[in-house]
Parts: sequence; structure tokens; C-alpha cells
Amino acid sequence: MTNKSDLTVERLFDASISEVWQAITQKELMKQWYFDLAEFKAEIGFKFEFTGGPPEKEYLHLCEVTEVIPEKKLTYSWRYDGYEGNSFVSFELFEQGNQILLKLTHTGLDTFPKSNPDLDISNFRMGWDEIINISLKDFLEHKNKS
Repeated sequence: MTNKSDLTVERLFDASISEVWQAITQKELMKQWYFDLAEFKAEIGFKFEFTGGPPEKEYLHLCEVTEVIPEKKLTYSWRYDGYEGNSFVSFELFEQGNQILLKLTHTGLDTFPKSNPDLDISNFRMGWDEIINISLKDFLEHKNKS
């Protein structure tokens, strides 16, 4: 069940399911299009953190992997140190012919403080659009050309 504060971004990629799965689960690859994580494991219960946000005010993101179905689904919690609220990010992969559909869903955005404009859904929408439709797209396209 989704509500109006849930965000979904879908994108088709000309890549194999294993290439997309590796891009979203291997820290060396994630660093090239996502965030530079000190460590990441696609294992339930694995906790990781990173900083991100506008240069003038970066936020410490605290995350924990909650669901892993290899080459199908990865979900982790997403919250901010020092702020109330907890959300969940899911990456789901679907084969569509010779392409892969990636469906990113970010739920629970309404749990973040409404008083902080940085945590408004419009910023998440812009951020995920950039990450999936530009950064990940460019990463997978250049990976397949090399």
C-alpha cells in the first residue's frame, strides 16, 4: 500500500540483471554513481552510514539492510542522525525482454520533520531522479561500452 508521500522512480536499462544488481550492491561500483560508502554488504541486518545533502548542510544518513532477494530486491532503512523519522528505500529488478526495469521506491518520507525544508518530498524526488536517471544510467552505459 502506498501513500502520497511515497516516491517511486522507474527506469529501463540496457544491461543484464547481474550488472544492475552488482551496481546497487557492490560498494566499489556504488561509489561511482551513488554514495561513497565506507562499507556495504547486501545482508539483512548490515548497518551502513554516509553523509550527503547540500554542501552547506550535510546529513549523516543511518541505514540498515532489511530485505535481500538476490538479483530481485534490496531494501534498507534510511534515517538521519539527530532527526526523527525513518524511511525505507527499495530497489526492485524486473526482466523486460533484453532490458532490466529498476523500480526504486522510497516510503515513509512523511515521518521526517515537516519543519525542515531539506527533507521535503520534492528534494527526494529531485535527488532520486538525478541518481537513477542520470548517475546510474551513465554508469551502466559507460560500463557496457568499455
